[in-house]
Amino acid sequence: MVRDTRSEEELRETIITKDFLENPLGSVLIETGKTKVICTVMSEESLPPWLEGEDVEEGWLTARYGMLPGSGDSRIKRETKGVRGRTKEIQRLIGRSLRAALDMEVLGPRTLWVDCDVIQADGGTRTASITGAWVALSLACQRLLEGGKIDDSPVVRQVAATSVGLVEDKVLLDLCYEEDFSAQVDMNVVMESDGDYIEIQSTGEDGVYSREQHDEMLDMAEEGIKELFKVQKDALH
Repeated sequence: MVRDTRSEEELRETIITKDFLENPLGSVLIETGKTKVICTVMSEESLPPWLEGEDVEEGWLTARYGMLPGSGDSRIKRETKGVRGRTKEIQRLIGRSLRAALDMEVLGPRTLWVDCDVIQADGGTRTASITGAWVALSLACQRLLEGGKIDDSPVVRQVAATSVGLVEDKVLLDLCYEEDFSAQVDMNVVMESDGDYIEIQSTGEDGVYSREQHDEMLDMAEEGIKELFKVQKDALH
């Protein structure tokens, strides 16, 4: 398989358009190559039942993820009878990643709902969702602050994610669908702006890989995420 015009360590072009929708507290359209995801954040002045209590002062963030019927090359069925395993796993990943960006005590007793809807898929939908949703989350928290709902922004760190993989024994950054489909090893990496990892998902899809290859993939992902941090900041400013 021959890669597109990118070099092995090059991200797909990533564009984040803020305030893509009018109604949410925060919203973006993130485009990573041909992959496009709408990320929105809404606030509820209540907590999940399992967190409610007289002494609870911390907030919560819940993430939802879905692929619209026309996002793939064949129609994707809507999940009307419960969330499937893959979707649930991605939702949990997005939620864990974004909660790592927040100080829940500063957020106060409210719930932030993050929705990531894939409108076109060409690989990397979960990592694009995390990267875009962090910008939408930052916008939402700024508006809560401006509206007097909170005294300080609860966003304490920047979070972004990308994919990396081993394809035909070569390490490639930011896999499109065709590369992901052909990958011997597929890895998703979530990092925060101080250089620490939030999550690493690595799977030998079609073979095994060495410690040296593992470290090479992590190094390449880290450099890619540094670029995504710049894209996020540019989008906000």
